[in-house]
Amino acid sequence: MKDILKLGGILLLVTVVASAVLAFVNKETKPRILEQARLEKEQALTEALPMADKNAIVLHPDGYYVGYEDTTQQEVVGYALSAFGKGYSSEIETLVGIDTSGVVCGIKILSQTETPGLGTKIVEKRYGETSPWFQQQFINKSYNQLYLKKDKPTGTIDAITGATISSVAVTSSVQQAVESVVTQLKLGKDNH
Repeated sequence: MKDILKLGGILLLVTVVASAVLAFVNKETKPRILEQARLEKEQALTEALPMADKNAIVLHPDGYYVGYEDTTQQEVVGYALSAFGKGYSSEIETLVGIDTSGVVCGIKILSQTETPGLGTKIVEKRYGETSPWFQQQFINKSYNQLYLKKDKPTGTIDAITGATISSVAVTSSVQQAVESVVTQLKLGKDNH
């Protein structure tokens, strides 16, 4: 019985010390983690809205971002919002930039944990390229063009071989996001 109490006491002491160390580490690293997340979001917004002044992209109360030409915030040049799609092994979050005519001006995959070597090709850059080829396909497309070529005659997006589910997840979520913004804000009336 004495041994059980002794082992229980040791276990309790180890648990308390480990908890204290974890709490300290969390307290010290949390501000840095939050700052890094903010910087990553800011960078993603500038990639999704390349024509907007990086200091003039503001969050709208309805949950999307509005990009302005400059910090005077007089002329809107585009909008950005997150799109979510169920991939093969994760939910894929994509930031989508749309200009005032309803055309995609940039996208950035924010989070995904797809299968390495297959689904992760949605974020991979080919040798010699500066941006992921899969994401580049979406630029300058209106929502009625945002379908996989294999699924619809008007589709303009090539699926990734071996990663059809990831390709579908990104394409359909971006298409739905663009269509909802175009419809809600009545952008590019010729796109309806």
